[in-house]
Amino acid sequence: MRPIIIAANWKMHTTPADAGALAALIAARTDDPDVVRVLCPPFVCLAAVRDAVAGRSVEIGAQNIHHERTGAYTGEVAAQMLVGLADWVIVGHSERRRDFGETDALIGEKLARAMESGLRPILCVGEQLVDRESGQASEVVRAQIHGALAGHEVSGPIVDRLVVAYEPVWAIGTGRTARGADASAMADTIRATLAELGWGAAVANCPILYGGSVTSATIGEFLAEPAIDGALVGGASLKPDEMAAIVARAGVTARARRNAGA
Repeated sequence: MRPIIIAANWKMHTTPADAGALAALIAARTDDPDVVRVLCPPFVCLAAVRDAVAGRSVEIGAQNIHHERTGAYTGEVAAQMLVGLADWVIVGHSERRRDFGETDALIGEKLARAMESGLRPILCVGEQLVDRESGQASEVVRAQIHGALAGHEVSGPIVDRLVVAYEPVWAIGTGRTARGADASAMADTIRATLAELGWGAAVANCPILYGGSVTSATIGEFLAEPAIDGALVGGASLKPDEMAAIVARAGVTARARRNAGA
């Protein structure tokens, strides 16, 4: 059975002075052994969050890495620098694509660096509003996956470790909302695309998350879809009450799926 994962993307919020306390509170409020919980604070808060949740079965993720192993890249962070600070990394987030011009090929290099360093990647894919309205949403996501995974060995660790987050860009901070059926259909497209890349039966083991202004009020609709295995949570992940409700709902889904498969 695929794990149920709730990953919190704090983006450019919190400081080392307050991140640890927030992380400890969220960890205490979301203590559910059936849900994989991942907190992704800013780089400068990684150590504070790691120390604050030590022993609480909460995993730590970074929000980005550089595509090179080392070099003269002022202000950047290499994957190897995160060893001991993080277990996960978000790659290809829509804000990185939009604001920093990240291409699928560059994102593919970041995936390679993550694999080399033992970080588990969350690969973000998703379409713009114009793509959806023109009927090209599936083709856009399919192209993103092909571009990011080109050159990666299907027998390598990426098949065992990759998590994909579907984030329809038009539903992030816009007031528009995707529906569970939309996310489910795209999850089917994502797994079909992985099959095209030669993943075979392993496509059934790849967790797919939904990310797009997820809240405690909307998470149930997405987790009701068997193809969706959790969420990449943005703004709501900074609110302990919201995270408590989201993880509680995820725990219900995890136990229901386990019982159904028993």
